[in-house]
Amino acid sequence: MALIENEAWAIAYLVVEWTIRIVMVFVVPFRRSPDAARSWLLLIFFLPLPALAVYLVIGRPTYPRWRRERFARLPEVLVAASKEIAHSHFCRRPDLPGSLAGPALLIETLGQFPALSGNNVELLSNYEGVIDRMVVDIDHAERTVHLLFYIFADDRTGLRVIEALERAVLRGVTCRVLIDAIGSRQWRHQVTRLLTRAGVDVQFALKVGIFRHRSARADLRNHRKVAVIDSRIGYIGSQNITNALSASNIANEELVARVVGPITTELQAVFVADWFMETEEELAVSALFPHHHPDAGAVAQVLPSGPDYPNAGIGNVIAALVHGASKRVVITTPYFVPDEPLLQALKTAVLRGVEVRLLVSRLTDHILVKLAQQSYYSELLQAGVQVHLYEEVFLHAKHMMFDDEISLLGSSNVDIRSFVLNAEVSLIVFDKGVTEQLRREQVRCFDNTATLTLDGWEKRPMIHKIGENLARLASPLL
Repeated sequence: MALIENEAWAIAYLVVEWTIRIVMVFVVPFRRSPDAARSWLLLIFFLPLPALAVYLVIGRPTYPRWRRERFARLPEVLVAASKEIAHSHFCRRPDLPGSLAGPALLIETLGQFPALSGNNVELLSNYEGVIDRMVVDIDHAERTVHLLFYIFADDRTGLRVIEALERAVLRGVTCRVLIDAIGSRQWRHQVTRLLTRAGVDVQFALKVGIFRHRSARADLRNHRKVAVIDSRIGYIGSQNITNALSASNIANEELVARVVGPITTELQAVFVADWFMETEEELAVSALFPHHHPDAGAVAQVLPSGPDYPNAGIGNVIAALVHGASKRVVITTPYFVPDEPLLQALKTAVLRGVEVRLLVSRLTDHILVKLAQQSYYSELLQAGVQVHLYEEVFLHAKHMMFDDEISLLGSSNVDIRSFVLNAEVSLIVFDKGVTEQLRREQVRCFDNTATLTLDGWEKRPMIHKIGENLARLASPLL
């Protein structure tokens, strides 16, 4: 009898496993890239029950219904910003040439914000210098300070910013801080206590908890780094509010844009939208979008992206900009795990005679991502892409240049997480003066790199190649 029962359980288990495999063949590929579908199906084929459990938790990069419904209310929440952008003579839409008008229209379609002229854009690569400038600007704030960051630590750097916010509050300035709940989890309680004691309104984005009402998924994060001071000065880039030297004793190198002009209206709208998504509090009053922008300057555009948006905005934009380049493409990113459209765009650009250079860091803080990234080097080198490894520190900066005319920087990495899973924000600038600033920064970086050769790279041990290929299979799931 026991033998019969055991056989019955074994047959039932086998039937369940094969039912999962067969059903998921039809479910997984729906609205999913071929690479991601292949990775999920391989995992499901070998481990049906565990893979199904994981898929049900993180298999679909979408927010729950209540959050999508709240996102649909954003146009009415942002009515003040929309009026400022649409009707104010301080927010002028430029007359861009055809080579730039197409990308600007694509960015507006995906992110809802138009290109605006009259911006002063200053690129800052000195880590401590960024914090110095931000603290000075906070110390001169008169009305509002809004900070949105993935990481806000209670270390020396974080305390400097908190002290500046406290001084601002004492002057009557309204200060709000929005921090990602997972990115800052180890500092959350202390930072909350310090900010609250300073009189700052602090909230956490995408909170996670087993028993929490409307808990967020741990893998869908708000990765943005934005500061807006008096709706007049903005900061956007790759740098968090934490010390340059990480807990693993790896020094980070960043790039941040300090902007003054109408583009701060769009950065302010990003903060107002994220604040509303987490608190349902509407901040979009006319006072947050005043008319005091300069008349001359660069054309710039803000692109928010993430699971809230129906299309993978930043990934589509980068691929389109690569396709549109005729001379030069330079991509700097700490994590490079591209989707297939971008990979093909880079290889095709080389065939068209475009100089394509990829600058990544030799140091990394994620070994699995590093292995997946390295699996692309041979393919890129064979196609004629120049691959450079930054030697000195962890190059956490995220920026790109296209044809010496278009600059792109922000919080987004070149990987599936930034393209699909994370809430990101990017600044695109259509200005040769700004691209010259970026070119000088890139030249400085290239002076500290080792350039890979195909022959040299192919000599790495076979065990490394196996590990890289296995990591690449999992890359759509990273």
